[in-house]
Amino acid sequence: MIGDPPTTPAATRVSDPILSLRGVTKVYEGGLTALSAIDLDIERGEIFALLGPNGAGKTTLIGVVCGIVRPTSGQILADGYDVARDYRKARQAIGLVPQELSTDAFESVWSSVKFSRGLFGKRPDPAYLEGVLKALSLWDKRDDKIMTLSGGMKRRVLIAKALSHEPHILFLDEPTAGVDVELRRDMWAMVHELRKRGVTIILTTHYIEEAEQMADRIGVIDKGKIVLVERKNTLMRKLGQKQLILHLSKPSKVLPKGLEDHTLELSQDGYRLVYTFDKHQEDTGIANLLARLSQLGIEYTDLQTQQSSLEDIFVSLVRAPT
Repeated sequence: MIGDPPTTPAATRVSDPILSLRGVTKVYEGGLTALSAIDLDIERGEIFALLGPNGAGKTTLIGVVCGIVRPTSGQILADGYDVARDYRKARQAIGLVPQELSTDAFESVWSSVKFSRGLFGKRPDPAYLEGVLKALSLWDKRDDKIMTLSGGMKRRVLIAKALSHEPHILFLDEPTAGVDVELRRDMWAMVHELRKRGVTIILTTHYIEEAEQMADRIGVIDKGKIVLVERKNTLMRKLGQKQLILHLSKPSKVLPKGLEDHTLELSQDGYRLVYTFDKHQEDTGIANLLARLSQLGIEYTDLQTQQSSLEDIFVSLVRAPT
């Protein structure tokens, strides 16, 4: 168990976003636009996965929220506090686990985590820190110098440091990159535990299957712009769509007459008919389509089915012209 859940002010409605970005832009010297008019709301208590190719703006977005990077324009509210005007209060609400394994190499695990808590003005709470270290399988390593730990253990220390001041919002920037399967499993168990206790999780990841498994909502960023924000369940319903591909014996220049009532597309080369259907429907319409093809004397040599994955949707979005 990881301490007590962060307290939520009674006046705050659950439906209110815990993190809100409006018109957030970051233009570096030289003219590089890393973020372009980002509007984004993160719901309190959700797990939000932010996906995007390298250089899309994921880490810059985290940086401007956490106060590491100064935005060129826009407003950011974290747990109700403006990150520019109320920096200290806003930053106290946020924990960050960065990609890089930058730790206090010569400090012990306990000293490093204890120091991180003090940085945010939190009173000493050994019992809470003990709970964090035990949840991350670090308690037996508490007196070890960080420099002696394995890469996986060092990443656990980064998580412990991020949780040391009991944040309401936790950023995980590529948390499972380069870690072993056991640590990855432990980390996701910890994420679920934190979410149960009211912590809002925002993670970036290249492992799309993890986003599919873990997230409540998924956002896609590309070239500094948010191109999609969608509930995972809605995306999964879209993923319920499958395609039946029929390879025709003879090419056709146009869609054969008599098939207008079916959601069919003809490939450019005229050799394939593509029928889109919902696999969750009791009647997919495939039987009627095949019977109709037989009635019309349309012959085919082969048929196959395929289903888009979340990765396919992601790739199509980031490759779409802007």
